[in-house]
Amino acid sequence: MTESPGPYRAAVDIGGTFTDLLILDEERQRCHVGKVLTTVPDPSAGVLQGIAALLEASGIAPPAVGSVIHGTTLVTNALIERRGARTALLTTAGFRDALEIGTEGRYDIYDLGLIKPAPLVERRLRFEVPERMNAAGETLRPLDPAALEPICDVLREEGTEAVRCATCTPTPTLRTRSPPRSCCGSGCRRCR
Repeated sequence: MTESPGPYRAAVDIGGTFTDLLILDEERQRCHVGKVLTTVPDPSAGVLQGIAALLEASGIAPPAVGSVIHGTTLVTNALIERRGARTALLTTAGFRDALEIGTEGRYDIYDLGLIKPAPLVERRLRFEVPERMNAAGETLRPLDPAALEPICDVLREEGTEAVRCATCTPTPTLRTRSPPRSCCGSGCRRCR
């Protein structure tokens, strides 16, 4: 026999400084809210402590919570503040600068002196790989794994921590095979 979900719903939003918590009683149309400091380096600790305290203060038993909704701005903050891993980008030959060129969109179309933000991956860490597929997904030029070796040498020299393979067409070779384990050195999170 399947139990019906509890009458309460919980929501959590982990921010860079604070974690906001909410428990909704839909039957009575009441909200119980809380706020705790975000715990670094493990934000889940703050969530668990905050939810436990909020449940206790509200007199709600944990099994009465039927669903939990989670959101976070931690990744967005890391991107804005440029605190992420030192990352390289592998892309189809001819598309190295697509990240920087973008769609040529402007925040203010009349500002001729607009300075765009720096791309998330600097140009010297963006590499082209010789491969190509057509619109039907048929391989026109398969990736030669040997073409990755000189790139791996540069990645090691640069102290790269992560590699993103982003080709303009769905390339199974790059999507399913990571670069050789020795590419980034022992610091690469993907290679550990």
